[in-house]
Amino acid sequence: MADEYMVGKTKLKIQHGDIVQAGTDAIVNAANSSLAGGGGVDGAIHDAAGRELYELTRPFGGCPTGSAVITTAGLIPLPTRYIIHAVGPIYDEYSGAESERLLASAYLKSLELAEKKQLKSVAFPSISTGIYGYPIQRAAPLVLRTVKEYLEKKGDSATLELVLFMMYGERALETYRNALAKL
Repeated sequence: MADEYMVGKTKLKIQHGDIVQAGTDAIVNAANSSLAGGGGVDGAIHDAAGRELYELTRPFGGCPTGSAVITTAGLIPLPTRYIIHAVGPIYDEYSGAESERLLASAYLKSLELAEKKQLKSVAFPSISTGIYGYPIQRAAPLVLRTVKEYLEKKGDSATLELVLFMMYGERALETYRNALAKL
């Protein structure tokens, strides 16, 4: 099983832990389309960032599934300066192919926002695999392949040096490690 994989100068890394403590320039929030906070990763990030995060997301008026928006990090300590709020699909609401497209799009939009801000590092949770019901065994290979292909297309122009996948549970950690080993 693999914990790291290099794509050009960018390291893809799988790690167990709390995404709020990732120590990256940006963390990705598995947000809902209202951007109003919720449970799981979304709730933990909102709690850590403080009430200010609601004020930062309010002007967007929400975010469509498969897209992402970026705000500052509120009260989350440095080096984390930004939160990218990515909205993945609720698995049962779409066909398999559409769920796949929307999940890949949420990751791609997040990477584009990180690159636009010229960030060196970003940490992702496993978007949509909790309460949204996306099977993690399907999500992990799709997500890792999507990130790898994005970075390959960027080539030497990529600003990202680290794309970290922070897994909270052991099952998620092992699933992502196994998928990374097959890249």
